[in-house]
Amino acid sequence: MSKKNCNFGLRKCYPNREMKNFWRKIVLISGLALALSASSLHARTSWESVRTERVTEAKSVLRTTELEVKASRGQIFVTTTRPVQVKVFSILGQLVSQENIPAGTSRLALGAHGIYIVKIGDLTCKVAL
Repeated sequence: MSKKNCNFGLRKCYPNREMKNFWRKIVLISGLALALSASSLHARTSWESVRTERVTEAKSVLRTTELEVKASRGQIFVTTTRPVQVKVFSILGQLVSQENIPAGTSRLALGAHGIYIVKIGDLTCKVAL
């Protein structure tokens, strides 16, 4: 594609402006799609208390004497004997959730499937949803 001088000083322009505008629109739409997919991770990231009967089908990921982390169908369950701070990160290192949860069983429902890093105190585990 050859460039020609326009009447705008040193600025060069393309003879096919429609093609240039097309690529601008593609870049803009791609950026918006990426921003929306990243915001869907943060759509609903609050912990809620649940009954332990609802956690029976979840797969155990980490178990100690004081806490247990389970995963099932886009949800992370944490059962603990004392209040703890829980941080959940995406595999890219983005903080998805940071919250203090009470003793008992709490659930975090994540909209996106993937691999997450769960950090509870000085314990860290990988959870695949």
